[in-house]
Amino acid sequence: MRYGKIAILSDADVDGSHIQVLLLTLFYRHFPALIRHGHIYVAQPPLFRVDVNAQGKSRPAGKFYALDQGELEGILERLAAEKVKESAYSISCFKGLGEMNPDQLKDTTMNPDTRRLLRVGIPEHDSETTLAAFTRLMGKGETAARRSWMEAEGDRVEADI
Repeated sequence: MRYGKIAILSDADVDGSHIQVLLLTLFYRHFPALIRHGHIYVAQPPLFRVDVNAQGKSRPAGKFYALDQGELEGILERLAAEKVKESAYSISCFKGLGEMNPDQLKDTTMNPDTRRLLRVGIPEHDSETTLAAFTRLMGKGETAARRSWMEAEGDRVEADI
């Protein structure tokens, strides 16, 4: 708490999301005041990097980071609108934070000016529903209830993670 924030860093894949949920459960169960006071954040590392070659003297080389497929498509559309040829750029996919070199990790996930952090919060008006959901989905001894719920409702879940 010396710095006012606790940032959960994990890979931008399903395993990383699982780690986030486990850590959020820990904070929710044992350190709820940290969440209530807005000290818990989830870092959003990019999944893609687009390296663009220099386009003559008028346009220097550049790199763009995309959080997901949607952002990648937006970058590619912008490059097409700027008449950048497909042969003038390359796309890299990060499989995890460990694949980034230190400068990339700093630029995308650690630097306060360029990183993306999501503040974790619990709606005060809905704290009982939140507690019930955490208990059902992450509670010890709730396996049967969790399975039943997943079979009945799992295809209708919309999660904002």
